[in-house]
Amino acid sequence: MTEQKIYNTIIIGSGPAGLTAALYAARAELKPLVIAGLKPGGQLMDTTEVENFPGFPEGILGPDLMENMTKQVKRFGAEILPENVTGVDFKNQPFKITTDKAEYFSKTVIIATGADANWLNLPSEQKLRGKGVSACATCDGFFFKEKDLVVAGGGDSAMEEATFLTKFAKSVIIVHRRPEFKASKIMLKRAQGNPKIKFITDATIQEVLGEKSVEGLRIKDNTSGKESVLSIQGLFVAIGHTPAAKIFAAAGIETDHKGYIVVKNNTRTNIDGVFVAGDVNDPRYRQAVSAAGMGCMAALDVEKWLANEESKP
Repeated sequence: MTEQKIYNTIIIGSGPAGLTAALYAARAELKPLVIAGLKPGGQLMDTTEVENFPGFPEGILGPDLMENMTKQVKRFGAEILPENVTGVDFKNQPFKITTDKAEYFSKTVIIATGADANWLNLPSEQKLRGKGVSACATCDGFFFKEKDLVVAGGGDSAMEEATFLTKFAKSVIIVHRRPEFKASKIMLKRAQGNPKIKFITDATIQEVLGEKSVEGLRIKDNTSGKESVLSIQGLFVAIGHTPAAKIFAAAGIETDHKGYIVVKNNTRTNIDGVFVAGDVNDPRYRQAVSAAGMGCMAALDVEKWLANEESKP
């Protein structure tokens, strides 16, 4: 039997958080392993123009940004594998990471698996993602100046997205499938007081209309069953996000009531030697630049943790 290789750190995830962590870890000569998943790059792979990531005055396509980050990480010697993590064991050192192809062992782990936006699961919605359908107003709102928009949802995030979009849009309609909103009173009142925002409740979105871009929505009144068409140029889906943290929670990593990984100290989790970065910990900001910043922090914390461990008698 050959001796099992033990990595200094394994980074799970290959979005801005994971790749930035890998960049810093590689430059610190920790020789990190990045388990990228079968769809590397994170949510930016579904984004067209990115204009709010520093260093690109003319903007950059999301996939191009992730390709550049991947090249930069590889330049410093990080190992990247397109495998999916299927299980983790944090009970003993070294930690064991199981993928769909093999098992890997590491002294530390950085969890950077991100969070997925919840969608309406309509074929027409998926067809037009990035072409007028978005789940991030702060990312894409700028591209909808003087457009008529719909925000789907009824919680605080829907009110917040709609209010933000009024900075750019001509009008915003919030469409909610229930008669009552789940949003807090203060957020709902703020949206109701905005002259650009209107509301349609107890209605379900049936189809996003348009071939190459959003041209309208077909909605159904849940009480009468009557269908109608809204003429709009953009749909923002604001029905929450799901952090990719289930397998880590099952392994003892503490999560909050929404499933986000809890940070105990800087980027440390409740398990010594396991760190977290990016949207899997961040329900608030969810930006590429904030995820990248946390990836940097996690790598620096890992470097310090390893140095402290090595100095122990």
